[in-house]
Amino acid sequence: MANQKVVVVGVDGSEASLAAVDWAVAEAKQAGMRLHIVCAYALPSFTAASLDGGYAAMDDTAIQQGAQAVVEEAVVRVGDADVVVTSALETGDPAGVLVDLSREAALVVVGTRGGGGFTDRLLGTVSSALPAHAHCPVVVVPVREGRTYMPIRRLVVGVDGSESARVALRRAVDEAAVWDAELTAVAAVPIATGAGAMAWLPATVDREEVLADVREGLGVAVAGAVGDRPVRVRQHALDGNAAALMAEFSTAVELIVVGTRGRGGFAGLLLGSTSQAVLHHAASPVMVVPSRVKDEGRSPSDVPWNA
Repeated sequence: MANQKVVVVGVDGSEASLAAVDWAVAEAKQAGMRLHIVCAYALPSFTAASLDGGYAAMDDTAIQQGAQAVVEEAVVRVGDADVVVTSALETGDPAGVLVDLSREAALVVVGTRGGGGFTDRLLGTVSSALPAHAHCPVVVVPVREGRTYMPIRRLVVGVDGSESARVALRRAVDEAAVWDAELTAVAAVPIATGAGAMAWLPATVDREEVLADVREGLGVAVAGAVGDRPVRVRQHALDGNAAALMAEFSTAVELIVVGTRGRGGFAGLLLGSTSQAVLHHAASPVMVVPSRVKDEGRSPSDVPWNA
């Protein structure tokens, strides 16, 4: 679908959301896609209880004007980049709005520290809402002093043999091809700790034998994802915790890619406490690739960038 050639970026006026705009612009330009900037805001009908026990109505105009200013600032930041840009204001929960737009987008991009809009949804109590329910990959861009994430020269993908990981691996290969970047595929097996899916292993297990089996499976998965494309892929089967390894790799690459569900080390990576650790501590952007694909969705005329 033509309307899927769109990168959607959520903005809230924060430094982090502007960093997300910068990342999204570079991605859209390199991949030959359009950019759609969106600011979502809630419209509360009432404020706190007034002194007489009633409720004071809030003027929604100021909220809307503030959101419009946020969008305009983001559009100005794009400047004269060779990218087709559209923008829109949306009313509603920020995460819900982005999930809805993700049905007809190729990618959704957000920052990790904001003014309470997208950030609270990504790093708060409902942090799993967007990556868990989005219908396209979601990239979470951190703000780290002294770090630049574009162009993408190196990226790492977590692989564990699950279907979710295979989907993430294919998307990582696509991204590597777009940027002519070096891809590293990592399979994490917590043998030493006997944690997670490895807890059933006997104490006498041969560590090298387990890693050799994992390495063989990783090679098969990589070969299937790459096909005949000239993408450079390094492969590592490592003994360790998946989240810790991803955080460590993130200091030396421009992008981390993971699936939403898996087994073993990467199981539930972006849905539970492990996911919060990755999003809080990763030194590079994290791309979360959903394993589910929904057939239902909007018609092209319903999406705001075709209005």
